[in-house]
Amino acid sequence: MNHQSSPPAEFLPDACGECGAPLPGVQGKRRTRRRRALIWTAVVASVAVVVGVAIPVMKHYEIPPFSEKGQPLTFDTPAPQGGGGRNGGGDGKAVGVDALTSLPTGPEAPWKVEHTLDDGTHIGVITYTGPKSGYTGKVWVWAPKAYSDPKYARSGFPVMIALPGGPGYNDNYWKDPGLKLEQSITQWYQQGKSKPFLVVMPVLNPGPDDHAHYWDGSDIPGQPKMGTWLTDDIPDLMRQNFRTIKSRDGWAFMGSSSGGFAGLKAVLKYPDRFKAALISGPDIVADSPFWKGHPKEQAANNPPVLAKQLLARGGPDIYLAFQYGTREGSGEIGAVTGFLKQFGNKGPIHTTVNVIQGGRHNAYTYVPAMGAGLITWLSDQMVGPTPSQ
Repeated sequence: MNHQSSPPAEFLPDACGECGAPLPGVQGKRRTRRRRALIWTAVVASVAVVVGVAIPVMKHYEIPPFSEKGQPLTFDTPAPQGGGGRNGGGDGKAVGVDALTSLPTGPEAPWKVEHTLDDGTHIGVITYTGPKSGYTGKVWVWAPKAYSDPKYARSGFPVMIALPGGPGYNDNYWKDPGLKLEQSITQWYQQGKSKPFLVVMPVLNPGPDDHAHYWDGSDIPGQPKMGTWLTDDIPDLMRQNFRTIKSRDGWAFMGSSSGGFAGLKAVLKYPDRFKAALISGPDIVADSPFWKGHPKEQAANNPPVLAKQLLARGGPDIYLAFQYGTREGSGEIGAVTGFLKQFGNKGPIHTTVNVIQGGRHNAYTYVPAMGAGLITWLSDQMVGPTPSQ
């Protein structure tokens, strides 16, 4: 018997060629195929919508395989020594760089991606051994999108050294995208409120803050040299890897609580290196238990003592922006108001303060409050970047 397969329904006639009567089964086959086609179209469209929504969400929350975490990261190329290149001329000198700019000297640090922000910028991380302090700890860094803008390719950028409160050991909460520090700096810059700061976020302490173990961001005898780590090694690391400002006009601290203390102390102690600090809910006096038996060294790292010395010398001028919340403890509020009463806007010590109504002692309070005026006041004291196009 000769078996032949039926032709597909789309090739069958709708009706009898002689009488015009509908042929049985043909219309039903066509309707079934159309329904299937519509179902598959709906399925494909639904999958496309889900994928279109899911991929950005997975990228935002850095869920594999949509995460760049751990990948190598380069921010800039060190200036060549004695040769040509992007940052240098054939004689080893910088080409077209403004007089305030210091090109990255190298060696280039082996940064890895820690976070990728929604605008495509990255927060990088390394484990770094400070040559001067001898301390080894983690350092996070972020460069704003403006840093890659060709019009700023020959210009240095101001650096903000951001210090956390709390333990500040093996972590620095300013690198957490959920706090939106980096995103806020980008927004403020776009609004004309802020300089496009490079932000470097080192660990604050060499160990956990157990049983009042904190180091006051200082070189306490017999302890890791955390003062040298913050004020020498970290700035040197930034100069090695980024286009920075040569003078103190491009260097500032920001911090909260114990990190605010360390930033305040650093600017008061080294006003020739750092010009300004943005300080939220800070401690004011050096009171680490490790100072016991070292009163001379403790006084040399105590902000009220350092402020008196700066007043006596008559300069150089420094700029301190304070903020605190009305729902903070009386200790934090009293520390700031007491310091301002004694030293605020006297001689070379220029100050401003933002009282955050309903604000608490935490970073979620402090970041948005910075945009209410303090970041603009601080930026007005800083230099860079300068466009070349």
